[in-house]
Amino acid sequence: MRYKLTFVAGLALGFVLGARAGRERYEQLKKSARQISQNPAVRNAAESAAHNGREAAGKAFHAVSGKVGDHVPDSVAERVRALKDRGPGTEDDWGTTNT
Repeated sequence: MRYKLTFVAGLALGFVLGARAGRERYEQLKKSARQISQNPAVRNAAESAAHNGREAAGKAFHAVSGKVGDHVPDSVAERVRALKDRGPGTEDDWGTTNT
């Protein structure tokens, strides 16, 4: 889902910059993007994808750590635990939120 949204955002940006559509068209695209991002269905899908990603990361960590034992670096183990324990809507290390 994230890659599709990134592609659509890049497509919109490319249209604005490449076609030199002007300020009016830019404002229309900006308004449409804001409406889409505030749509409850889109927000729920993004939250669900983030939750599924955290679950997959936790499962992968347990599978790998079971096979390699204590050879998993502490920094990796801490990061995975932090992602797993983090709830929806919290801020991550890069200053973004999971909405």
